[in-house]
Amino acid sequence: MNIINRVNCEFSPNKLKSGSGRIREILDKALNGEEIDVNEGVHLFGAIGDDRDRLFSVANDLRKKANGDKVSFVVNRNINFTNICYMGCKFCGFAKRMEDKKAKWLDLDKIVLLAQEAWDRGATEVCIQGGLHPRLEGGHYKSIIESIKMQLPDIHIHAFSPFEIWYGASKRKISYEDFLLELKEAGLGSIPGTAAEILDVEVRQKLTKNKLSSEKWIEIVRTAHNLGIPSTSTIMYGHVDSPHHWSAHIDLLRQIQKETGGFTELVPLSFVHKESPLFIENPHTVRPGPTSDEVKKMHAVARIMLNGWIDNIQVSWTKLGAEVAQKMLNLGVNDLGGTLMNESISRAAGSSNGQEITSKEFVEIIRHAGKIPVRRNTVYQTLEEYTNHDPIKVKPLVPRRGRKPTFFLKNNYSHES
Repeated sequence: MNIINRVNCEFSPNKLKSGSGRIREILDKALNGEEIDVNEGVHLFGAIGDDRDRLFSVANDLRKKANGDKVSFVVNRNINFTNICYMGCKFCGFAKRMEDKKAKWLDLDKIVLLAQEAWDRGATEVCIQGGLHPRLEGGHYKSIIESIKMQLPDIHIHAFSPFEIWYGASKRKISYEDFLLELKEAGLGSIPGTAAEILDVEVRQKLTKNKLSSEKWIEIVRTAHNLGIPSTSTIMYGHVDSPHHWSAHIDLLRQIQKETGGFTELVPLSFVHKESPLFIENPHTVRPGPTSDEVKKMHAVARIMLNGWIDNIQVSWTKLGAEVAQKMLNLGVNDLGGTLMNESISRAAGSSNGQEITSKEFVEIIRHAGKIPVRRNTVYQTLEEYTNHDPIKVKPLVPRRGRKPTFFLKNNYSHES
């Protein structure tokens, strides 16, 4: 599947005057600051022709109003401390059994060593997630945080999905609130809003047999937010879902944000099919990820529906690649995510977009798009703006076998101001 299609940097004002009346009415509502409901979101996902151009233009306009032309990234490292998991989520290519030759378990000393290495390379955050190991003790999550904080008291720990919170609390036989309080007191700074997939019972039954229900995911996230622990939010799309599921999912995230204000961003995650059991076992009923058009619309519609509530829309370069990620910067996206240094989950599903984009490479990609590069922390506070200087150049932590993520900059089109 080739999703690298050129997106024009600017749209003609004349195009904005044309298109169907219904789409135009919805987009005019968005520009006036009015809320777009679920059915209207579905209409936007169906936009074609001039309507589609207008959709992208409005998303770009709302991005500018919310974020100006600043595009951010965070220097961080992914630490997946185990890939051993028996939950059996059908879409996951990451999980391994204990006897598998590729099974991995990192002890506390190794986790701390990886965090220290990241800190020495300028990271302000470590993102820690793992499989649900059947022999993992509930107190291990707290031990990970305490061990890192003892060595690196100032690093931000962004760790443990709602699925892991559910698992740890179940192991400890305590409430989600008590479990999260333990982690916060140990030094947890925020949690990833992963394991959301699509917050719809029918879809989740097909993906995970509803092992972590939508209701439990929402309860855990709300509890974290109410305890002062922020989270990201995500949507994984392009498998057994539809635009109605997408619009309803975004609307639900918006409802939670109205109540708690705890989401820092939305990260749309394209389903990667190549090594996913869900697709391999059901190639005639499961889609091989979203189309190029759907990827663009997802980021644009998310910007429009979440306008004023979640104003940071992040693109996943690990799913789409740096070139496509750059194009999303004109479709509502204002954040490129993290340097990562290590990436396992997308690669396990068949992604081939590498494990790291360095700070200097992020700056090059952002400037090439005509935007202002900004290094941020986990909760979107600006740490450094690269207006007339560059970050320190560092070699990728893991040697690259393929092309650099910035390979397309020399041969691709120049930004049209």
